[in-house]
Amino acid sequence: MTKFCPPGTVLLALAAAASIPFAVAQRTSVSADSATIAEQYLLSAANQERAARGLQALRRDPELARAAAAHAREMAAHGSISHQFPGEPELTDRGASAGVSFSVIAENVAEAPNAVEIHDMWMHSEHHRANLLDPSIDSAGISVIARNGELYAVEDFAKTVRSVSLREQESAIASLLAREGPVSLATVPEAVSVARETCTMPTGYAGTSKPWFVMRFTSDSLNRLPDELKTRLASGRYHQAAVGACATTEPSPFTSYSFAVLLYP
Repeated sequence: MTKFCPPGTVLLALAAAASIPFAVAQRTSVSADSATIAEQYLLSAANQERAARGLQALRRDPELARAAAAHAREMAAHGSISHQFPGEPELTDRGASAGVSFSVIAENVAEAPNAVEIHDMWMHSEHHRANLLDPSIDSAGISVIARNGELYAVEDFAKTVRSVSLREQESAIASLLAREGPVSLATVPEAVSVARETCTMPTGYAGTSKPWFVMRFTSDSLNRLPDELKTRLASGRYHQAAVGACATTEPSPFTSYSFAVLLYP
């Protein structure tokens, strides 16, 4: 029998009672420091599916695995599957609390007699398959716990965000700016300080020199610029720029980078 989470749940879960004559080892504890054979199988199976479609392989993330293990313990204790039990934090908070820096997070959960059947069920469920084959994700944390002859499996996926200094963030954006147009980057401490302060402001600009254009943006990537900013640079009207990064002020379990780019004639 296949069982789904209630309608409205973003990420669906399923369970099956049928068995197939194949079993792999699983843990009965919740340590996520090393992967069991069942967990290794599920990650390998996921990466085989992704490779067949030209998608990047997922790496095993220890922090994400710990988040998955904590939730797998809850499922085993309740003897049922769910994405959130009473009194338990939701998925985004579980991931952040485990130390994962992410811009995307998703989860598959299942209950079945063995890991092979679990993967097969996920691949035959539209929503689970979409999570597993999401081209934007790069990491996975998987936990499988055995209880009373059943396996309780949690497969957490994320697009991780690197933790880098403000200076490194600014350097990455400055390199992108240099590729887009003939602008001179202001790197003196005063200019960087003005740009960083502007980044923290909702409107306006810091300093005494008025920029012709200010672009504030938040991104989970250090490899691309907003289209509007690229259009401005391509116009040829701007010849000097200053880049400032700042900490994101909005409270959120999601991790992102915030910038201000000041363009001058």
